Amino acid sequence: MRILLVEDGQKVAKALQEGLEAESYSVAVAHTGEEGFFRVSSELFDLAVLDVMLPGRSGIEILSAMRSQGIGIPVLLLTAKDTVEDRVLGLDTGADDYLVKPFAFPELSARIRALLRRGKTEPVLALRAADLHMDLRGRTVTRGAQPLDLTAKEFELLEYLLIHNGQVVSREMLARDVWKETVRHTPLDSVIDVHIARIRRKIDEGFSPKLLHTVRGVGFVLKAEKP
Repeated sequence: MRILLVEDGQKVAKALQEGLEAESYSVAVAHTGEEGFFRVSSELFDLAVLDVMLPGRSGIEILSAMRSQGIGIPVLLLTAKDTVEDRVLGLDTGADDYLVKPFAFPELSARIRALLRRGKTEPVLALRAADLHMDLRGRTVTRGAQPLDLTAKEFELLEYLLIHNGQVVSREMLARDVWKETVRHTPLDSVIDVHIARIRRKIDEGFSPKLLHTVRGVGFVLKAEKP
């Protein structure tokens, strides 16, 4: 997969490029709006990550020109602004997603994966990690041959972790995508931690290997081996 990253901050761009390339993406970097628009107009990419505030031409202007030219690749906007008006403008212009600075790299990576998955029509009916099995149609969960009793929110949270199997998810991601809190006036960290603890007891106590792990200072990961 080939990604265009348009970001004027040299250090930020370098860090994001190295992180994405470590995940096997091919990354082209542009540091100005004009350079970014030229590259996206003349080269083939699977996805573009555009900073909104750019010298020469803004990310919104690049996006608008892309859509007017029929360039329909997914676009993720990076912005330092998080007002409703800014989000509406970006989405109405044709953005597929946005991410507010500062952000954690695992969240950027997860959003890119989600955008690249879009368009796949085959429904996912089951999720699995080791001997943990989730039936999405029947809404049942088993570990080995033992059924697990989960609340509706625990099922939703575990589903999210299984979708991101092997990938670190942050509390911010869980608050936004599971609790649907786009603006956190009151932190949900304690609520999230309580639910994680309950899920850990249900899926890991008495079983081996342990699946749900805490990545200190970052978030959580569901995988069969400790990170």
